[in-house]
Amino acid sequence: MLKRKLTNQLENWVSTKNKKCLIVQGARQTGKTFAIERFAEAKYEELVEINFKQTPSAVEIFSGDLTVETMVLALRFRFPDKKIIPGKTLIFLDEIQECEEAITSLKFWALDNQYDVMASGSLLGIDYKRASSYPVGYVDYLRMYGLDFEEFLWSIGLSETVIGSLHSYLKTMKPIPDSVHKQMMQYYRLYIATGGMPEAVQKYIDTKDFRDVDSVQKNLLQGYQYDIAHYATAEEKVKAEKCYLTLAKQLLDKENHKFQYKEIEHGARAQKYYSSIEWLLRADMVQLCKLVTDVKYDLEDYARNDFFRAYTTDLSLLVSMKDFSLKQHIVENTLSGNTKGGLYECAVADALHKKGYNLYFYKNETTKKELDFIIQVDGKVVPIEVKSGKTKANSLSSIIKKEKNIPYAYKFMDGNIGVSEDGIITMPLYMATFI
Repeated sequence: MLKRKLTNQLENWVSTKNKKCLIVQGARQTGKTFAIERFAEAKYEELVEINFKQTPSAVEIFSGDLTVETMVLALRFRFPDKKIIPGKTLIFLDEIQECEEAITSLKFWALDNQYDVMASGSLLGIDYKRASSYPVGYVDYLRMYGLDFEEFLWSIGLSETVIGSLHSYLKTMKPIPDSVHKQMMQYYRLYIATGGMPEAVQKYIDTKDFRDVDSVQKNLLQGYQYDIAHYATAEEKVKAEKCYLTLAKQLLDKENHKFQYKEIEHGARAQKYYSSIEWLLRADMVQLCKLVTDVKYDLEDYARNDFFRAYTTDLSLLVSMKDFSLKQHIVENTLSGNTKGGLYECAVADALHKKGYNLYFYKNETTKKELDFIIQVDGKVVPIEVKSGKTKANSLSSIIKKEKNIPYAYKFMDGNIGVSEDGIITMPLYMATFI
């Protein structure tokens, strides 16, 4: 069973007083349902679960009055073997985007505050079915992603002692022993080739056969394409799929990773395709990294919405867009050129996204200065460079010397931990998960 960080977050939610309802958001197949079910088994005497995709007739429970008394009575008729007891039963509304009145009902569950109610959904941002009254102020939110690198290490059986040592090296800024670093880089390449989608990780654990992993990844990608076809408007279906399937080309096949509409089709323009990018963003299928015109807080004030890089929300989906041989090159460490640099950039973006950071990048054509990523930490901007080799980060050095309000910067590379006099912290690529 894959251990997930979401479990600790669910523990924290349960322990809060005057609980609201909880919505667990995230892309499809990231493990939301499985994690909530396992948590319920451990913490509650009863789980009452409704999956609105699997049993669409369950919408009838919410078709009448949305008083808690009425809804509980309807649940008891539908689940006669369940003892629905306040404090001892978790009510779990899965794929809640399929039932607009179930979304509305969360307000009344929260006001009543007798029952613990969780909901999950993968397309809550696209207004596929708009709730008649969205429960603003009555729900807490958690976001679930595919496995990050630390969760991957848990899944392959790496000891807590070894993983804890990585946290210790980060805290003390001491170099990681070479033998440990080399082994971690091997694990990291395995993780990049597998990605973080639970089904792909589990298949790797079970078979150690990357052809089996590839088959799972291709099926996951097919499922995402199905969601586009099923949930996107008629106007957006074809355009959104074209945008999505061009991501690997945008990120791995060329030096400039800015999203370019010409890569979709000859003569394509933002006017035609930008709404499709927005749809993919709301559907949790992509994450955007926006250009900023200055490296100052607040980065959003300097961001350009028309100039961005688009990443998949998990590496499983990115590598599945390419031929199987890509995984072989990743694992054997035989990548080179734009593909190697682009892939490591995507892996760091993936790690930062799963830690909840909004991503920005900087590029100045006049000064030729460029930063791969910029994040904000405690009201300060933190620049980040990603190097596939051991080259110098000249732009990073120049900018950190110029901007006195930048407390520190990161350079991620296939190297060890170190700190320069100008505040650049060098980290192994895999440590992006731990910062």
